[in-house]
Amino acid sequence: MSDTLTDSEALAAAIMSADRRYEYCVEEIAVRGEVWSLKSDEGWVVMTTQEGEECLPVWPRREFAAQWADGDWADCTPEAIPLAVWMERWTPGLEQDGTLLAVFPHSDEEGTVVTPGEFFDALNKALP
Repeated sequence: MSDTLTDSEALAAAIMSADRRYEYCVEEIAVRGEVWSLKSDEGWVVMTTQEGEECLPVWPRREFAAQWADGDWADCTPEAIPLAVWMERWTPGLEQDGTLLAVFPHSDEEGTVVTPGEFFDALNKALP
């Protein structure tokens, strides 16, 4: 498995529906063992959905997260969170904080918004 995102993989992701990007994200994270998000000097980024819900955006690969590091988030860098750490510490912490997840936002779409518990369950099912 290549660690570099190919042009064809990037193009395929660009035309996926939000639901398919969610499935792809879960599958890739389960295989690669990392959850990617964006971090600045002030901490992890949080986006607000159209409904006003605070969400931590997550991606399956560094390159997808890096595409969002512009505009208001230009000072952010993609950071990997090991899957074991995500499952053990991040999921309960996000649940406790009431923070949702925006899974694989792309272009102007916010991605699929789920609870950390729903994402945890999906990842558990996808693990080899």
